[in-house]
Amino acid sequence: MKQKTVFYCTECGNEAMKWAGRCSACGAWNTIVEAPKRTPQPGSPAGKAPRRSSGIKLMAQVESTEEIRFPTGLGELDRVLGGGAVTGSLVLVGGAPGIGKSTLMLQICDHFSATVLYVSGEESQRQLKLRADRLGIDQENLYVLSETNMSDILDAVDELKPEVLIVDSIQTVYDAELASPPGSVGQVRACTAALMELAKGSGITVFVVGHVTKEGSIAGPRILEHMVDCVLYFEGDQHMVYRILRAVKNRFGATNEIGVFAMEDKGLTEVPNPSQALLSARPVNTPGTCVTCVMEGARPILAEIQALLTPTSFSASRRMSNGVDYNRLLMLLAVLEKRGGLAVGGCDAYLNVVGGLTLDEPSADLATVLALASSFLDKPLPQDLTAIGEVGLTGELRSVSMLAQRINEAHRLSFRRCIVPVWGSDAISVPEGLELIRVRNIREAIDAVLA
Repeated sequence: MKQKTVFYCTECGNEAMKWAGRCSACGAWNTIVEAPKRTPQPGSPAGKAPRRSSGIKLMAQVESTEEIRFPTGLGELDRVLGGGAVTGSLVLVGGAPGIGKSTLMLQICDHFSATVLYVSGEESQRQLKLRADRLGIDQENLYVLSETNMSDILDAVDELKPEVLIVDSIQTVYDAELASPPGSVGQVRACTAALMELAKGSGITVFVVGHVTKEGSIAGPRILEHMVDCVLYFEGDQHMVYRILRAVKNRFGATNEIGVFAMEDKGLTEVPNPSQALLSARPVNTPGTCVTCVMEGARPILAEIQALLTPTSFSASRRMSNGVDYNRLLMLLAVLEKRGGLAVGGCDAYLNVVGGLTLDEPSADLATVLALASSFLDKPLPQDLTAIGEVGLTGELRSVSMLAQRINEAHRLSFRRCIVPVWGSDAISVPEGLELIRVRNIREAIDAVLA
């Protein structure tokens, strides 16, 4: 017999008669979840759970022990996790369908010396066996289970007692005590809470695979990302070679670290030098391309920005952007026309970042402006030039953080000229063989390299 359930708001705790998109008490959206109804305990107020000891301690009395890490066997994944997986942690891996999440999870099983239980709610055991054979996975310590019932999964964990548990995916797992279907808000929240209790209580390292919606967020409630210890996003186009694993939350390491992989016939392979890989097929003496250096966590990466401007015969020009924020492109086009003196308003503008990277920091503004100006003037930029700097609305160039690391990365890949803002570059030690071109605004930058 199924246990009775109630609907309540995770923000204010108000109970509801049924599920709704918005809480009638506090007005919050997508906060109504379903949970089993608590039965009153003897000696406790009706409808409330008995109080537990808070276990209050003075901070100085709390033992400070370092977390126990173990390598996953993939250096790029260890970098994103902050040096390896942490015992007893709950890691969420999200990505679009077909991006390689299941392949990545199955490949790390080949490097674990500990017992691993791989639970799949989407594939049968035979399908997992065929995938493991194709990837060349050593199956000595790997156990597989095709199950979607959370209670049965926990029973299997109690029986096998693995050190690592992989659940693929959280949207297919359900709690039989809830009447809602798998993948719903209440089911995802309840199943994740059970896995979190399992990881913290027994010290099992749990990897959870989650689907990504069209908006790019983990399917299900946003509270899912707050419950786990680490959130990893697998980015990239499934039709392209490179995949980028990005950490957006990490309680045991730095955030915004990335790992680069290449999808090949026998699975994912690591790309230890992503800058060189992303620039390997760069065209020579072609207008509309410029290289910049962005910081992904503590790692500098060189990225190629390509621009194409063509005169339009329509009253409204068309703008398209891939890898750079669309509104940022509109702003830079306006600054280029007003402060740079180039009539780009009557042109269709197309912008692309090679390799599937997403540049979300303003240090790529100067390279974007130079690529647009190069395409408009139909003049190629010097092949050994990189551009780093933020562009303001008045056309001025502002300094960026970690400029020395960016310059050293450009010099390491044989770039001989680097155009940077005047402000913030005076105290930087310039590597031998690299010419630093200091400019104040975008007009000086265009005159310095495209005159």
